[in-house]
Formats: sequence, C-alpha cells, structure tokens
Amino acid sequence: MIFIRKPVPTFRDHTLDSRHADVLDLDYVALAWFIGAWAIYSITLSLTERRMQGLNSEMNRYRDVWMFQMLARDMRMVDAQIVAALQNGTAFFASTSLIAIGGALTLLRSSDVILEVVAALPIGVKMTPVQWEAKTMGLAIIFVYAFFKFGWAYRLYNYVAIMVGATPPAKDKDTPEAKAHAERVGRLCEVAGRHFNRGQRALFFALGYLGWFISPWLLMVTSVAVAVVLWRRQFASDSRRALFDE
Repeated sequence: MIFIRKPVPTFRDHTLDSRHADVLDLDYVALAWFIGAWAIYSITLSLTERRMQGLNSEMNRYRDVWMFQMLARDMRMVDAQIVAALQNGTAFFASTSLIAIGGALTLLRSSDVILEVVAALPIGVKMTPVQWEAKTMGLAIIFVYAFFKFGWAYRLYNYVAIMVGATPPAKDKDTPEAKAHAERVGRLCEVAGRHFNRGQRALFFALGYLGWFISPWLLMVTSVAVAVVLWRRQFASDSRRALFDE
C-alpha cells in the first residue's frame, strides 16, 4: 500500500491567504463606497437642484419657455431642428455605450492575456482572473445601464417630435387647449432630458470605476472626485453663472 503524504500548510501559505482575504474585503468596501457615492449624489441632486437652482433645473424652466414660444410661431422648422439635434446627440451616446459594452466583453474574453500585460506594468497591478472578470462585468453593467437610459431618452425625443407636430396653430396660442398642450410637451421633454442626464452620469462614473482596476483605494478617490466634479458643474460652473448673470 502506498501512502501519499499531504503537504503541510506553511506560515507563508497562511500569510498569503490572509493577504488575499484582506484584498477581497477592501474590494467589497470600495465597491460599496462607489455605489454609495453614485446613489448619494443622485438622490441629493434630485432633492436640491430645484431649490438651489441647479443647471438641470434651470434648463427645465427654459424647456417650458421654449414650448410657449413655439405656440406663437407659424413656421416651426426651428423647433423641429432643435428636436432633431437632441435626438442626434442622444443617438451618439447610445451608440457609444454599445461600443463600450462590446469593449468590456472583449476584455472579459481575454482576461488571461490582459492580466499578464497589466502585471508587467511599472505600477505592478496584480489580481486574480476572478477579480478581473468581476470588475469587468461591473463595468459592462454600467455601460448597459447607460445604453438603456440613452435609448429611452431617444425614444422620448421621438415622442416630443410627434407632440411638436401636433401643436395647435399660432392663431390658437391663447386657448386653454394650446397652453395645456405646450405644458405637456415641456414635461415630456423634461423627462427625456432627465434620462439623458442619468445616462451621461453613468458614463462619468464609469470613468471613476476604472480606478478599481488599479487599486480599491483609487476607486474610492475617483468616486468622490467624479461626484464633486458633477456637483460643481451643476451649482458652481461657468455655464450656470452665465444663465444667472453672476
């Protein structure tokens, strides 16, 4: 009878396992931090942008102004061109999101080769294939979310175009029906803009998410940095000051 002696775990093995567990715990913390930063920013913005006169809130007001100005125009080619421009911009970002999804899935298929290349970099980033695939899947999920937002915004802008075409003639601009129609179109355009903004926000946070491929600590820093930059653009940017003549 042949006895096979099992290798006895050494102190070095226990140390490596402990370090690997610490890295996984830190990854979980960093991921929770990232999701929390995104969620807190989104909720805080939705609760305060109207009271603090954020950039998005001011644009919503100008959407209403646009619709009531449209009522007074006999020829509405300008309005159709504006809606077409909004559609084209939304379609561009939707296509970009699809390309980004394909790129993320390509990274997922070539994880072994990419890990060898990344490990050879001067920064010395090392992770297991499972970690790389999990992070890449997270990135793909963000891009999928962005695509759905841009896709729905594009659909809503199609509805806006239809509503613009159904606007009563200029001679009826002072009737209650015409004013109610302008309000409805303005609200629909506002919803389309909200979904477009959320899609763009997802792309911005995806840039911050890339820091996780280097270090969980860097993900925490980039998450906060993205939130601060977006907040500043809403409430302290040159574009906002231009609207309020500050």
